[in-house]
Amino acid sequence: MQTMSGLDSLFLHFENDVSHMHLGAVALFEGPAPAAREFADVLVGKLALLGRYRQRVRWVPWGLGRPMWVEDPHFELSYHLRYTALPRPGDAGELRALVGRVMAQPLDRRRPLWEMWVIEGAGAGRWGLICKLHHCMVDGISAGDLLAVLLDPEPRTPASAPDHWQPSPEPSSASVLAHTLSETASGPARHLRQARALVGAPRDTAREAIALAAGLSSLRGLLGASTARSLNGQLRAERQWVQARGRLADVKTIRRALGGTVNDVLLAAVSGGFRALLLGRGEPLPPELIVRTLVPLSLRTQNARGIPDNRVSALFAELPVGLQDPVERLHAITITLDALKRSGQAVAGSALTQLSGLAPPPLIALGARALTRLPQHRLQTITTNIPGPQQPQYLCGRRMLEIFPYVPLALDVRIGVAICSYDGTLGFGITGDGKHATDIPTLAHGIEHELAQLLDRATPTRPPAPARPRRRSTRVAAHSQI
Repeated sequence: MQTMSGLDSLFLHFENDVSHMHLGAVALFEGPAPAAREFADVLVGKLALLGRYRQRVRWVPWGLGRPMWVEDPHFELSYHLRYTALPRPGDAGELRALVGRVMAQPLDRRRPLWEMWVIEGAGAGRWGLICKLHHCMVDGISAGDLLAVLLDPEPRTPASAPDHWQPSPEPSSASVLAHTLSETASGPARHLRQARALVGAPRDTAREAIALAAGLSSLRGLLGASTARSLNGQLRAERQWVQARGRLADVKTIRRALGGTVNDVLLAAVSGGFRALLLGRGEPLPPELIVRTLVPLSLRTQNARGIPDNRVSALFAELPVGLQDPVERLHAITITLDALKRSGQAVAGSALTQLSGLAPPPLIALGARALTRLPQHRLQTITTNIPGPQQPQYLCGRRMLEIFPYVPLALDVRIGVAICSYDGTLGFGITGDGKHATDIPTLAHGIEHELAQLLDRATPTRPPAPARPRRRSTRVAAHSQI
């Protein structure tokens, strides 16, 4: 048995009939889809490294403690591994519609909280894979680590290995309750040790306190600025999903020529996409108009890689959609993010999420459900980056061509954007409410157009340089993760 962290349990309690809190990804591979037995054999060989995939949620009697992870004695791989096919010719529109339907369905809480869908005929000479797993299991970075376990850096099909896994006996309600009460009893002693450690390092404690105070002060800025109102409102259970594409090399060219970081350029592209969306909706765009986005930040250290849980904080960035010039938008984002990084807002966010571990479990559940019912207009969207491998990856001997992430929606936020880098490519996965955000293809086209505009400004036309003798270069280009 393993007790969920306060943050993990929050993602579970956030879920309701219209907000299903699962993350996901859509990957496209070359060649024909693997046969059912072939894919199942590969997945069975990986499950030994993915222990959480054989665990289910166990609730503590009377809600006296946070939910727990226990091994599922009735685990059946066939329930989690699904197969489907797109009607010929299997175009991109049919794939997007399928992803929307799959992601609109909640995961079965009586079983481990994940599914994989193998899609035959996902375009000419391609097949697809939809991965779907609950946010209470992982954050975006650890989800990428789990996907890395599934993929292979070489084009070979691993030999199937015998599965010797045997589940632990199902814990009784009495043992679950006893485990919870034991953890509750040890809590004061643990907090006292933490307090003694803080007293023993007064300078570090003072610095952290100052950073926390500054971060909490910066959060007051969420009450100001003019924001686009059509991006918020009551959610429906239906989902739409579209994708946009970019190249990491283009983003780096823009960064070198126009300034900022890779993340700044990506947020500028998203800003241009939202500007196009709002223009298409006929909204007025005064120069001061912003779209406020939550940008998750990973707090996962190298030692914590591969541990499935949530270790995140966040910044609340302002996308300057009211500015007309794309370079001005990029520069405004760079200035804003530099200020946010200095403000300590991420420190404050981390402290607030850690406090969730101290709150009584019934209060966590009550607070999470209350948040999902209260209308809010201060946060319009979420933009999350997931670094992927920068070398080709394979599954069942087939090369992965592209990957696009999926981000869930909640708290009256009707549109979310997730970005994944892979082998020099950038995949933007855009989630929209299926009733109130049917125009998200305009956002996708706007992102691609913004990247093209910034690249044009970064590489102005110049007279051709005089011809020189060609020499063989000994330099090797290197790709860095976002």
